[in-house]
Amino acid sequence: DIIPQPLLDQYLSMTDPARAQTVDTEIAKHCAYSLPGVALTLGRQNWHCLKDTYETLASDVQWKVRRTLAFSIHELAVILGDQLTAADLVPIFNGFLKDLDEVRIGVLKHLYDFLKLLHADKRREYLYQLQEFVVTDNSRNWRFRYELAEQLILILELYNPNDVYDYLRHIALTLCSDKVSEVRWISFKLVVAILQKFYANNASALGLNFINELVVRFRHCSKWVGRQAFAFICQVGMFSLCIFM
Repeated sequence: DIIPQPLLDQYLSMTDPARAQTVDTEIAKHCAYSLPGVALTLGRQNWHCLKDTYETLASDVQWKVRRTLAFSIHELAVILGDQLTAADLVPIFNGFLKDLDEVRIGVLKHLYDFLKLLHADKRREYLYQLQEFVVTDNSRNWRFRYELAEQLILILELYNPNDVYDYLRHIALTLCSDKVSEVRWISFKLVVAILQKFYANNASALGLNFINELVVRFRHCSKWVGRQAFAFICQVGMFSLCIFM
């Protein structure tokens, strides 16, 4: 009753891998790009019409197809709601996390947007996996690590102070020692955001422990770049540091 059945059948048939080889090698990519719009038109009650097609596209041999889906999976999650997202999109999301960097960047750029749609218990399962984003196929791909730091600043609000201290703190410290200055600068902002998180949630003990770690790791670093990092962290977050010291 929403769109003509022949039109829907035509769309679904275009995702056939055999057709991509004989008709147009880019056809699957175009279908992947249009899928959120088709899903929105059909509504979540008709998701079953697209589920198999989505899974086919998500396992396509062309990384450009998977990349397209990775960039829009957060939009599809909004359309489908939390229950369908947990059942049908989370497994796809997990697959994208282990894919090529060209695909993973699509997930990473909207990591906060996707995680905030999950239930707290499901969201917590990704805490350990976040550190895997620090490692990339190409170490010179510094923008990947920059994007991770930006996303972590947003993601802080989704977790409690203890989880931030146990998991996200380690990532922040690693990024603060990155070889690329742009990554270090955004990471200093992440460190300050973590301190503000502790203060806002009355977790002063965690804040003091973190500051002591910063002092040992950077203030007393034998290399000047480490001591410079401490000065920049103080510059970015002087107010937060004064609260705990």
